[in-house]
Amino acid sequence: MFGAKVASIQRLQESARPRPWLRGSFCPVLLLGVAFALAAPVDRSLAASTLVAAPDGTFQGKLDTTGTAREFLGVRYAQPVTLNLRWKPPQPVTPSVVTQDATHFGNHCPQGPTPFGNATLTEDCLFLNVYTPDRSGGDHGFDRDDGHDSDGAEGRPVMVWIHGGALAVGESNEYDATKLVQRGVVVVTINYRLGALGFLAHPALTGESPDRISGNYGFQDQQAALKWVRRNIRAFGGNPEKVTVFGESAGGLSTFVNLVSPTARGLFDRAIVESGAYLLTPPTLAQAEAAGTNFANAVQCNQPNPADVLTCLRALTVSTILGVASFSPAPNVDGKVLTQSVAPALASGQFNRVPLMNGSNHDEWNLFVALDLDLTGHPVTAATYPAAIAATIGVPLTSPAVALVQAQYPGGSFPTYDQAVGALGTDAIFACTARFADELASAFVRTFAYEFNDGNAPQNFLPAVSFPYGASHASEIQYIFPAANRPDLA
Repeated sequence: MFGAKVASIQRLQESARPRPWLRGSFCPVLLLGVAFALAAPVDRSLAASTLVAAPDGTFQGKLDTTGTAREFLGVRYAQPVTLNLRWKPPQPVTPSVVTQDATHFGNHCPQGPTPFGNATLTEDCLFLNVYTPDRSGGDHGFDRDDGHDSDGAEGRPVMVWIHGGALAVGESNEYDATKLVQRGVVVVTINYRLGALGFLAHPALTGESPDRISGNYGFQDQQAALKWVRRNIRAFGGNPEKVTVFGESAGGLSTFVNLVSPTARGLFDRAIVESGAYLLTPPTLAQAEAAGTNFANAVQCNQPNPADVLTCLRALTVSTILGVASFSPAPNVDGKVLTQSVAPALASGQFNRVPLMNGSNHDEWNLFVALDLDLTGHPVTAATYPAAIAATIGVPLTSPAVALVQAQYPGGSFPTYDQAVGALGTDAIFACTARFADELASAFVRTFAYEFNDGNAPQNFLPAVSFPYGASHASEIQYIFPAANRPDLA
């Protein structure tokens, strides 16, 4: 199933270009990224209580096992997106007068079983988690707690994490924020709707929308979570004026979407994109609606009356929705959430102009070569190399581009043909697009580029294969969130 989502990414890539020259250690860049967020020293008078009263309610959290952080888990940031709210923008919650239990994770959003997330059928999933330093046991020697920032605002810098997973899988509760919290950061991790439930566009859905849009519900969820942060984070010790949004893979793409989205203006002050530049030109609303029509046909919701289509779609079971493997979630240029593609917005300066850090991993595509080829019993050979090139760059086998790419990446010059495909896929889909985005954005904002290149990074998703994974896709996450990529911990 996840391979089908990845295939949708492949079909939308630009053709391959040579590998960029950038090579650097990720560890200094990670520290720079944290420093990038740590723009505001904090006030020592902030309370350390695990009972917090915020504008949206009172929340009872708990201390983590290290005693260095307070955790507020499973905090609802929008109404349940069930029944008639399925395929509608998230609706704000009504502040509760009852203290809310924030000691356990909330549901995560519907998805099938994969190595990249935990299966669930529960639609009521719009929850977030807040991790903030504890003061009751002292500062533990980690913080920068020496007063106020330059504009007089109090509170710690905030980092809001958007998980990856091809917009189809993943959840907020796999990420151990201890390292960042120990550096004095308030960390927020969020769920958002995935797959067709988060990204289905359809003419009937567009027709019922007051804005005449559909499909970008998952991004609207993310922005609703950012609005919750802006309203409430000061009560948890955070500074709403010092918010960094960051994410990896689909979370990185989401960060780019929010960076160029007019409806996200003012919701964050910095952005970090990890391996997220793979789709700088998403589909139009019309293209997304055509894909949604195919989805509706597949589930027998192809009635001529739009109202009947909506009734049929909202009556579907979650299992039926997840069972349509042909649907590939993606952003669409709907005229409101996205008024233009990411690349043109960056090129014209028509985006939310905040400092940007953006990069990729040295061996990104090795993960997908392992997943879709080696582990399925089809390692690439000299005979199948041209077909693998064509599939990776999204062109017919007869396209002249195949021979051009093969000349730039001769399979015999790599230890294995699998690694040759890994190299060209890394460049075409991640590295070159990241550098292109950097070049565009740097004309308007401070832009920091990185490449993660730890060739010995542990592989936490997949079993060993016939070639080394190297610095593959998502392998950098564990250096930020030390217990990341462990679905068994959710």
